[in-house]
Amino acid sequence: MDHPSSDHSLPHPSARSLPLDGVTVIAVEQYGAGPFGTMLMADLGAEVIKIENPAEGGDIGRHVGPYVFGPGDSQFFQAFNRNKRSMTLNLKHPEGMRILRQLVSEADAVLDNLRGDLPEKLGLDYASLKAVNPAIVCAHLSAYGRDNERKSWPGYDYLMQAEAGYCSLTGEPDGPPARFGLSIVDMMTGLMCVFGLVSGVLGARRTGIGMDVDVSLFDTALHNLNYLATWYLNEGHLQGREPRGAHPSLTPSQLYRTKDGWMFLMCNKEKFWPALAECLGRPDWASDPRYASFKARLANREALTRDLDAVMAERTTAEWMDLLGGVVPASPVYDVGQALDNPFVRNGARVAPFARPEGGSPVEGLVGPVRIDGKMPLTTAAPALGADTESVLGRLGLSAAGIAALRADKVV
Repeated sequence: MDHPSSDHSLPHPSARSLPLDGVTVIAVEQYGAGPFGTMLMADLGAEVIKIENPAEGGDIGRHVGPYVFGPGDSQFFQAFNRNKRSMTLNLKHPEGMRILRQLVSEADAVLDNLRGDLPEKLGLDYASLKAVNPAIVCAHLSAYGRDNERKSWPGYDYLMQAEAGYCSLTGEPDGPPARFGLSIVDMMTGLMCVFGLVSGVLGARRTGIGMDVDVSLFDTALHNLNYLATWYLNEGHLQGREPRGAHPSLTPSQLYRTKDGWMFLMCNKEKFWPALAECLGRPDWASDPRYASFKARLANREALTRDLDAVMAERTTAEWMDLLGGVVPASPVYDVGQALDNPFVRNGARVAPFARPEGGSPVEGLVGPVRIDGKMPLTTAAPALGADTESVLGRLGLSAAGIAALRADKVV
């Protein structure tokens, strides 16, 4: 069925037909996890109205350093908020909540990434909002969930990596536990949250009845243990750190030294091992009883690592990639700069200039990873604080004088 919001949404800046056109999300979000998820929706055409408290300078992410384009316009913020709209609104003011409820009446979903005990207190859950929109989907992204003894606990990505076992799996066996170099739990949880949100919207459009959707950093981190969890739960196998980031049961599937650096090789199918041996100039290894099967190679992994290192050290990483690329699963080990300057990235337009709606120099950024009909997603830079406040209020029927009065009362 048609949702009321489709009649009220602001025109999308792109003339392209996108899968989430006509979906409106009110995002009470800040920092990383929530904004990452809604950004992926905005890439695909959803209207994401980001609610920012004017008294606090907006999303705290606007002020995260060390690199900024200007006041309230950090590069961190730009990385999480492309293709969105920004509306200043003080939800601690009764009039601010009244306006929020008006927005909810015409929206498909509300997403918050607040502490688990706050959505109910602030009136952002389904029980509080169903009266104004029975089909509203309320998606809640918290640290530990809203229905347990930790609901009031603050929590962040690195804590989840520690408690969910990631740190025990990362790094060298003789080194200390280590976290991922990225806030991977934040981003995975943001993605999981909008997956739940979009699923909820599909259900609500079919039935006319909305719901609460709950996702937590902890549950997402725990769920990502995946096959390692199954091994432990069914076999009692406790996986630890493997040398050189190796796969726990397949080899070669790890880091190897080259003449000038490192490469990752992954012979995760038997057919790749003889192909690799041929490329290395050691076709005899394909039938060597020490290395001829997954089981044999795993039993002799240390010897295989020494042999592969010795051969790989004869050429540079680039030379090996010329030989192995497309034949055997192989990758150079790059730093962040090399990764972004990679010709495969640049020639594929995976980095692009994002135009600022307000004008000025564009923001160089990563283009969203989902392609629709072979085309790249939208590339509009993150909005200035409150850039869309007047247009959103205008569609609610407020006059210029009414908006001025709200500004005077510090509601917007």
